[in-house]
Amino acid sequence: MLRMLAVTAHPDDEAGAFGGTLRVYADRGVETSVICLTPGQAGSHRGKAKNDHELAALRREEFAAACEILRVTRAAVLDYPDGQLHRVDLQRVVSELVLHIREFRPHVMLSMGPEGAITGHTDHSMASVFATLAFHWAGRDNRFPDQLNDRVTSHRTQKLYYCTAPAPLPNRQPISLPPVTARIEIGDHLATKIAAFHAHQTQAPLFPLFDQHVGRLGIPELFHLAASVSPGEVSMETDLFAGVAE
Repeated sequence: MLRMLAVTAHPDDEAGAFGGTLRVYADRGVETSVICLTPGQAGSHRGKAKNDHELAALRREEFAAACEILRVTRAAVLDYPDGQLHRVDLQRVVSELVLHIREFRPHVMLSMGPEGAITGHTDHSMASVFATLAFHWAGRDNRFPDQLNDRVTSHRTQKLYYCTAPAPLPNRQPISLPPVTARIEIGDHLATKIAAFHAHQTQAPLFPLFDQHVGRLGIPELFHLAASVSPGEVSMETDLFAGVAE
């Protein structure tokens, strides 16, 4: 079975950045996994939460509901501090992601780019850094060798993609988005993507902006091929598993 892993920073990123693609590939029989690094406890929009602890609990529930809509096979929210990923020990986070890669053994990985995706959020940038290092290090037996045993072995994921877009959100600090190298037509799953984002009820004040944004961009989700075990010239792809060996 083909496997896809997405690494995100906050609950709702899975829907906003990759929702249509995750569901498209789930419908094709691909096993999907999403690792969210923080429970989003520092979010500006807090719903009925009275404190960070309550907000984290609510957002974990919302994440689970969204992943169910997207038919994600394995979903986990880690407990790193929201808004502070740039202060977290890099080795600790990358080690945890490397172990998940070695256990889940994805063929393809998704994350944001180091620019921070369309919002330019610092946590998105750090999620990119952590995911990129994990992608490269999981296949080397001289990285975190203490993880390796009869059950856990090194694993080379074949392709790493960053989500991208034709333009950033308006009225934000400037960012330089990665060039588009893949377009995934999500078709009717645009509605699925919106439904998954709307599962994050604490973030309801963002729904009008999100709906307007995805409506303006249209149906394709856009990606940038950041790394591949088969380097060469890049042509526009319509399948993230193109060239992947099972």
